[in-house]
Amino acid sequence: MLVYRLLFLLALTLFATNLARAEDTVASPPAEKPQPATLAEPPITFSFVHVDGPYIAMTFDDGPSEKLTPRLLNLLAAHHIKATFFVIGQNVVEHPEIVQRAAREGHEIGNHSWSHPNLGKMSDEGVRRELQKTEDAIKSATGARPTLLRPPYGSISGRQKKWIHDEFGYQIILWDVDPLDWKRPGPAVVCNRIIKGTRAGSIVLSHDIHPGTIEAMPSTLDQLEAKGFKFVTVSELIAKAVPETPKPHKEPPTVPATTGSPSPRSTIAPRPKG
Repeated sequence: MLVYRLLFLLALTLFATNLARAEDTVASPPAEKPQPATLAEPPITFSFVHVDGPYIAMTFDDGPSEKLTPRLLNLLAAHHIKATFFVIGQNVVEHPEIVQRAAREGHEIGNHSWSHPNLGKMSDEGVRRELQKTEDAIKSATGARPTLLRPPYGSISGRQKKWIHDEFGYQIILWDVDPLDWKRPGPAVVCNRIIKGTRAGSIVLSHDIHPGTIEAMPSTLDQLEAKGFKFVTVSELIAKAVPETPKPHKEPPTVPATTGSPSPRSTIAPRPKG
């Protein structure tokens, strides 16, 4: 009888052990397959470009102007500087020879809409008409279609940026230096604001339809050159982009543990006024 009891206990123990193993197998989730790393999409909007070198882009909006833009082109040629012109389609149709000259002399031509509306407040179809008419005018004058768009007033939604980039292939160009020359503060003020705000990688905004801006450019270009800046078109600036080096993470200082009992009363000296 004792033998049967021992055999029964042994069988019961084996059954419990196998049951526990089965539960462990069911409870263990299957190993997850490693997910492939997703590549970040390249940016389509630029107001500044991180570059390794003293490169900047001078940009001029709202032209061409029949009288002022040729004066600016003469000045840029004398300095061997290449700039980017964001042109209004209506003005291109009126003065295609000026846009043609700018392109021939190595300057970049960008789309700035047909009539300078606030694109951010327009329907998609309205925006499409503004951009397409201007693109057609630029291509007719220069033989090449633009690849850059600067929305008037910088007004454009994130959704608009995406569909415009998908449909037209444009990169959206804003700025990081704005001398507010459209307020006509005077050539000296325009010059000083540009000199003060420009850094390596800057995209400098100004307008070649205001006399004060053109008058400010000789001194502005001289001073920027004296600082060692090198002038490139916006597309050339973007091509020179380099990844930003992440800043090293600083660990907070370790505060040594105090020994002994804390003082029952803390005395804080009053702050002096003034």
